[in-house]
Amino acid sequence: MTEPLGASPSGLIDGIKENAKLAVISGVILIVAGTFAVMSPLVAGLSITILVGVSLVFGGVGQCFLALKAGAFGRALLTFLVGALMVVAGSFMMTQPVAGLASITLLLVAYLIAAGLGELIMSLQLRPADGWGWMLFNGIITLLLGMMLWRQYPLSGAWAIGVLFGIKMIFSGWALVFIGRGVKQAATSLEA
Repeated sequence: MTEPLGASPSGLIDGIKENAKLAVISGVILIVAGTFAVMSPLVAGLSITILVGVSLVFGGVGQCFLALKAGAFGRALLTFLVGALMVVAGSFMMTQPVAGLASITLLLVAYLIAAGLGELIMSLQLRPADGWGWMLFNGIITLLLGMMLWRQYPLSGAWAIGVLFGIKMIFSGWALVFIGRGVKQAATSLEA
């Protein structure tokens, strides 16, 4: 009879090492994909827009189906209408990805400006506490990024989503690589 993974220290360590290896491999894949996204931001942005459109269509169809299955259509009318709106918006994003990318960029601009202002206000409320300056700095950078994208709109739509998503993937990839390597080193030191 074999022992469960947790019962054998060597089996547990082998499992940790294998998962650490997968984390490093996943990290490298994210770094490569993120680099391609930064190098070709329009293609990455359009791909993201189409993927969001597909997700909206599937989610909307599911929501409409749920509303119809609920039985009491009068009470589920709002659910059905929201689902139908999701299908329309998703179809628009899939068939008109450039316009969809512009819409997503406007949402990003609004988010960055609102988040930047919120972080500025929060930093001033935290002012005597340690680290309030970092919150202030973060708010200023976030606000400036939002304003920069707004000033360059609609041209920023061609590069902003792809570049920012690519940078996010690169940083996530490096985080996985370092976490995987650290976990593997810790598991190896437990073996010794």
